[in-house]
Amino acid sequence: MDRPQRLLDHGALASPDPRDDEAQTTKGGVVQVSEIAELSKLLDVQESKVRAHEQRYRGEVPIAFLSPKARDALDQQLKVLSVNYSRLVVDALAERLKVVGFMIDGKHDDALWERWRAQSMQDGAVQAITDALATGRGFISVWGDDGQPTVTPEDPGQCIALRDPITREITIGMRRWIDAGKGHATVYRPWSVDYYTSTAGAAEGASLPSDGWNLVDSRPHPLGIPPLVQLTNRGRTADVFGISEMDAVRDLVDALTKVMIDAMVTSEYYARPRRWGTGIEVETETNDDGEEVAIDPFANSDRTWLAEAIEAKFGQFPTSDLAAYDTLSRTLLSQIASLGSLPAHYVFPDSAPTSGEEVKAKETSLTAKAESRITTFSRPFADVARLMVAIRDQRPVRSINAETVWADPATRTIAQDADGYTKMHAEGLISTEAALSRMGWSPEQIEDDRLLRMREQALRMAAGL
Repeated sequence: MDRPQRLLDHGALASPDPRDDEAQTTKGGVVQVSEIAELSKLLDVQESKVRAHEQRYRGEVPIAFLSPKARDALDQQLKVLSVNYSRLVVDALAERLKVVGFMIDGKHDDALWERWRAQSMQDGAVQAITDALATGRGFISVWGDDGQPTVTPEDPGQCIALRDPITREITIGMRRWIDAGKGHATVYRPWSVDYYTSTAGAAEGASLPSDGWNLVDSRPHPLGIPPLVQLTNRGRTADVFGISEMDAVRDLVDALTKVMIDAMVTSEYYARPRRWGTGIEVETETNDDGEEVAIDPFANSDRTWLAEAIEAKFGQFPTSDLAAYDTLSRTLLSQIASLGSLPAHYVFPDSAPTSGEEVKAKETSLTAKAESRITTFSRPFADVARLMVAIRDQRPVRSINAETVWADPATRTIAQDADGYTKMHAEGLISTEAALSRMGWSPEQIEDDRLLRMREQALRMAAGL
C-alpha cells in the first residue's frame, strides 16, 4: 500500500493513542517490537499454506502418482498435467458473489459507490473474494488521500491479522513484503499505521527474519480500528484463518489426474498396435560400454519385416479398450461435483439442462452455498464501507451503519420472475423498488429508473395528459 501524504484532519475525532503508554526498546537504532516478531512468525506459517493453495488454483501441482516407468513410457515429456477442477470449484462460486452497492444508515450512498468504482473495486472485490475462496483468506486495506478514501485488495500471502477472541474484531494487522533488496512491513493499529524496514537485506523470494525492524514512519489516524479488513472463508468457529473451497475435492482431483495419466500412458503404448514375433534370430550389437545388446527388430514400424526361418511367425496384440478409464473418470467427476456443489452440466456436457426451470433446479446446491458465503462476506465488506465513510465524512467508524448489497446468486429466468413480481406489485404486496431489487437490479439502477419515471410523470403532467 503506497503511503498517502495525508489521511484526514483529526479535529474532534482524534482520540488518545493507547500506544503512548506502550513500551518499546531501542537498540542500535532498531526498534525491537515483539508484536512484529509474533506476527511475522504467524505469517510465515500461513504464507506457506496460502502459496500451496495458490499453486493448486493455478493448476501447477506436481504430478503425485506418476511412477518412473510411466514417465519413461511418456518419454519424460509429461511434467505437469492440469486437470484443474479445483479452480472450477472456486470460480463457479466466485462468479455468483457480486457486490452491487452499499446502504449507509438505511440509504443507498451514490457517492460511496462512485468512489468504489473509481478505485476499481468492482474488480478488486472479485479478487478479494476469489482469494478468500481459494486460500481461506482475502484482505482489503483502506486509507485516505487528501480526505478521500482509497481501497486496495491485498495479497493474502503477505498479510496477517489478529482478532479479539470475544468480539472477533481485528485488533492488529500486518502486511509484509520484499522490495529493493529489503523487507518492508506495514503494521495496522487502531490508532496508527506504522511502516518498518528490515535491518538485514532480503533477496526476492527469500524468507524474512521475524525480528530486527526499523521504524521509518508512523501515521496516526482517528479511526479506532485497524484499517485492514479480512475476508475469512470460515467453515467453523475454529477455522480462524479460513478454509479453502478446494480442500474438499483436493484428493479426488489428484485421483482424477492419476486416471488421466494412466489413460495417456495406455494410449501411448497402444497408439499403434503392439506387435510380436517368434522363431526369429535377434541380432546384437556392441554398445559404448563394450557390452552386447539386442537390436530391436521392431524399432521402426515403417520397415518391412523379413525372416529366413520357416518357423518364424508375426502378429499383433489386440488394441486396448480405454472405456474403463472413461467410466472411472466419470465416477470421480460425479464425486467432485457433489463435494464442490457443482451442477452436473458443469462437469458433464451431455447433461445440459433443456429449460430455465431445470437450470435453477440443478443449481440449487451451488446457489445455496453462494447465499451462505454472502452471509459470511457481508460483514467484512460493510466494514470496508464504514471505513470509507468515516474517512470521507470525518465520522466515528462505530457510529456508521453499513450494509452490503449483493446481486442475486441464482440463475434467473427473466420472463417468469417478471410475471411473478408484476402480480405481487399489482396486489400491493411489494413496492416497485422491491420488485426491481428481487429481479436483480442494483440500487444504482433502481434509483436511475425511479428518477426516469418521475421525469416521465412530470412531462405527462406538463402536457396535460
